[in-house]
Amino acid sequence: MTTGAPPPLAPKRSRARTYLSLGVAAWLVLEIWLLTVVANAAGGLTVFALLVGGAVLGAAVVKRAGRRAFRNLTSTFQQAQAAVQTGVAPSPADRAGADDRNGFLMLGGLLLMVPGLLSDAAGLLLLIPQVRSFLGRYAEKAVERRMSAAPPGSLQDAFQQVRIHRPDGKVVQGEVIRQDAPQGPPRPEGPLPPLTP
Repeated sequence: MTTGAPPPLAPKRSRARTYLSLGVAAWLVLEIWLLTVVANAAGGLTVFALLVGGAVLGAAVVKRAGRRAFRNLTSTFQQAQAAVQTGVAPSPADRAGADDRNGFLMLGGLLLMVPGLLSDAAGLLLLIPQVRSFLGRYAEKAVERRMSAAPPGSLQDAFQQVRIHRPDGKVVQGEVIRQDAPQGPPRPEGPLPPLTP
């Protein structure tokens, strides 16, 4: 049966997916090589102690970050309830935990828990507050750049819907309808004829 439609093309694999798999493979090889070098220089017991210490420290960091995230979440809910009762939206400066970069702290703990010396070094770097704030600002700017460069009809429109606020702080639900977007061919009125093989 032929319908005259061209066969669907296979989606093109992005370069990021290719480089990501190669990067992970290179990282694993480098981690194993570095562990063997340190084990030959300092001894296997030292490497084992470093790995166990990193896992314990990582678990403590993840636990602390989880508690902090829960505390921030409960304070945000309390501020939202107070805002509903008083009718005044909290200012961004009043929000608790807005700039603590808790996600990067949790990522640092997870990297410490992963066996390997390079991941431990990256996890220790993420424990430094200045590094977390720098990475957070960089990530925010990168997301804003991508959102502003996104074509119409993409995920950007969904985020535009969230940003529609009234002056009193209430969010207005709505739908963004673009007049300049192509509408496609008009559909004929009435029933369509059946497809024949």
